[in-house]
Amino acid sequence: MTGVHAQGAGADLPTHMVADMFKPLSRPAEMIHETSLLVLVICAVIFVVVAGLLLYIVVRFRKKATDNTQEPPQIYGSTNIELAWTVIPILITVVLILVTSRTIGEVQNAKLPEDALQIRVVGHQWWWEVHYPQYGIITANEIHIPVSSKDPQKARPTELILQSADVIHSFWVPQLAGKTDLIPNRTNKMWVDPYTIGTYFGNCAEYCGTQHANMLLRVIVDTPENFEKWVANQKAPVPPPQTPQEIEGRRLYYANACVNCHTIGESVSKGIFGPDLTKLMTRQTIGAGVAPLNHENLLSWVRDPQILKVGCLMPNMQLLDNEVEAITAYLETLK
Repeated sequence: MTGVHAQGAGADLPTHMVADMFKPLSRPAEMIHETSLLVLVICAVIFVVVAGLLLYIVVRFRKKATDNTQEPPQIYGSTNIELAWTVIPILITVVLILVTSRTIGEVQNAKLPEDALQIRVVGHQWWWEVHYPQYGIITANEIHIPVSSKDPQKARPTELILQSADVIHSFWVPQLAGKTDLIPNRTNKMWVDPYTIGTYFGNCAEYCGTQHANMLLRVIVDTPENFEKWVANQKAPVPPPQTPQEIEGRRLYYANACVNCHTIGESVSKGIFGPDLTKLMTRQTIGAGVAPLNHENLLSWVRDPQILKVGCLMPNMQLLDNEVEAITAYLETLK
């Protein structure tokens, strides 16, 4: 299902509004989907057999008007029945284990090309830090990757290196791959190779605190040419502020505590507790997907982040209205 377009880089791409795991658009998700259908069929057959037997017994042996009140003859022990309810479930369980293990092995042991794009994703409460070590790019909450192909000879998979800065998170974009946990002091890996361009929705799938439900992310899949343009833009220097309000906003940004938590390019603002703001205005959303990134929402966030995202770690800085407007004007130059 496609939906409305958002602002920011990749906003002109089709948007897959429903994160539907039954419509996989990447090889790992496709393999998981095929296994899930087999499991679903086996479970459906079991349900039909058990429900049918129960219904038959209820109807066939229901109480009749001619029945007396005496207890019917009791039968103790039946080797055939006991073998049936022991052996059949064991066989079904073994089949499910083998099928699932094969799929897990195929996904986890897939050999990726040496030149595969690598992205390091770090989970924070409650946002995603995204590194492109091959390009020296750091961004947040939105992952840009080039489209791949169903043809194995032309496939261009992307490897995701998953880490956590605080608690356990779980990376899940249903149409691209299965869930993988981000665990403190441990590195997990997964990969995706989307067949179709567009914006894919995902979220943290492991409860990680009060704003877990608002730890959203987007994977923006574009053509290789447009992905290279995005990379070039991210590596380009940030343009200096031009208007008096933008210049005053930059002064206020560096005069307040913003620099302690955020990074902006090669400036002295090198904080690591909050998202990198170097190319803030190239993103589609603010607050890890909690709202579209536009002037009104950015103004609200600078004034008091708790309005849009209650419980987030950025406090209300008690700024005056003119200070809020000036800092917002400066942040809007970061693109």
